[in-house]
Amino acid sequence: MRQLLADLLFPQPGLSAYAVVDGASMEDLLDHLDGLQPEHVCLYRGELKPGVEVVAPYLVRLEAGSPFLGWLLDCGWGHHFGVFVLTDQPMGPLRLQLRRHLRVTMEDGSTKLFRYYDPRVLRVFLPTLAPGDLPGFFGPITRFLCEAKSANAVESFRLREGCLVHETITAGQL
Repeated sequence: MRQLLADLLFPQPGLSAYAVVDGASMEDLLDHLDGLQPEHVCLYRGELKPGVEVVAPYLVRLEAGSPFLGWLLDCGWGHHFGVFVLTDQPMGPLRLQLRRHLRVTMEDGSTKLFRYYDPRVLRVFLPTLAPGDLPGFFGPITRFLCEAKSANAVESFRLREGCLVHETITAGQL
């Protein structure tokens, strides 16, 4: 699985790999961010209420072979830790794009948190978007990757000519 993910996350120069990691799903995430020190930022803005920083989503820049990536794959893969994104943009603009989707407005006008970075949500949500809404959700993101229902496969979502291309990839397919 590690080699498949490495091939998907680091396919070509010019694209950067990031993870959106769910603090609610990854015990000790903050300890690993502090200890291993990958470039990262919380998707929530401002000063957080006590305890929220532990369960918040974090955007983490990934480096091939890094200790953080190894920990994330060893401890998170198969446990709906979050999702991967590929982009040609730096962290700042990517964070802004990802923040746009943290809340949804319900029919009654109330707003709710939207945990699209949970692979169980992303796998169901993306295929339901109307073609006209896909570019707005993707923004500068070239590809979303997440664990499939089976931990031995990767779900890939990208746009081609404005249409969603959804693939389930296993190690033998690359």
